[in-house]
Amino acid sequence: MSRLRVPRPFERPRTRPDLVLGDKAYSSRAIRDHLRRRGIRAVIPERADQQANRRQRGQASGRPPAFDREAHKQRNTVERCINRLKQWRGTATRYEKTTTIYLTGLHIAGTFLWSTR
Repeated sequence: MSRLRVPRPFERPRTRPDLVLGDKAYSSRAIRDHLRRRGIRAVIPERADQQANRRQRGQASGRPPAFDREAHKQRNTVERCINRLKQWRGTATRYEKTTTIYLTGLHIAGTFLWSTR
């Protein structure tokens, strides 16, 4: 998360996105606290066991974390894009050893997928 960069056309890249979309695997107190400290809105659904523990504790557990269903639906687009990129064998198995060559392969695959839509 600390190496994240959001490019902008004529300025320095942003290091803090507006929000982070994640699945239930990323629903932990440590991740939510890290995002809250950086001022990033977390759109991560709560796991069933966390909900049950909060209900069991009653009022001492506090309120549940905010969750925006409409924003979370955008994750589907990203997941489908990743699945399409994984159809490229070199990208899925990471044959390239250096980061620059791997990123070049990702750009070529992304350009090809974008142009054949």
